[in-house]
Amino acid sequence: MRGGEAFRRGDDRPDEAEVLVMFAAIGSDPEARDEIALRFQPLAEYLARRFAGRGEPFDDLVQVANIGLLNAIDRFDPERGVQFSTYAAATIVGELKRHFRDKGWAIRVPRGLQELGLRMNQLMPVLTQKLGRSPTIAELAHELGVTEENVVEAMDAVQAYSATSLDAPVGEEGFAPIDTLGESDPSLELLDDWATLAPAVRDLPERERKVLYLRFFAGLTQSEIAAQIGVSQMHVSRILSQTLERLREHVGA
Repeated sequence: MRGGEAFRRGDDRPDEAEVLVMFAAIGSDPEARDEIALRFQPLAEYLARRFAGRGEPFDDLVQVANIGLLNAIDRFDPERGVQFSTYAAATIVGELKRHFRDKGWAIRVPRGLQELGLRMNQLMPVLTQKLGRSPTIAELAHELGVTEENVVEAMDAVQAYSATSLDAPVGEEGFAPIDTLGESDPSLELLDDWATLAPAVRDLPERERKVLYLRFFAGLTQSEIAAQIGVSQMHVSRILSQTLERLREHVGA
């Protein structure tokens, strides 16, 4: 079978009269539908190639185009007087556009923003060449006939077209994003407890607050605390015991 380019030139295009005969035979010959699909496979391939280079694998586009072709075969009405090749081309193109609008985006984005983002991407190189520099948001908005806010939203939407795996290495060192993500912080579990204790800690005398800080935040031993505040280690121990008991009573209350 010759490729889609041959179909475009007309070298591999089935005769419309033969196509109508095959459609008439679909009811009695189950293989007639498959034969029509086989005859118009070059058309599906040609139209899929027109959408290549937009971030989707060509093989996937061919599959989408084939779905459009089969839909065209199932929906075609010979009595309307339209050539099947014309009807099939419109159906296949519609299926390919629907694929890019609905399935080609990693995150669901409103269709209006999708279309505006695609128009903006097409306009960017034209304006860049015309202006000799990258166009501003205001210039893009003027050319597209939308507000600057719409342009900013479309720029964000375009970023949602494809997603990168967290396991995919990036950069010169080849680290995957997942390797740089933070881990669970056990201290977060203490937030509720601290919110409960904070008022009671604020009400403590200055020396008790200082002893708590040096012991539990600075990590000093009782001996080191005693030397710093000028009391005995035994005294520090009593301060800690009394202070903690007061805080426990506050939590219990």
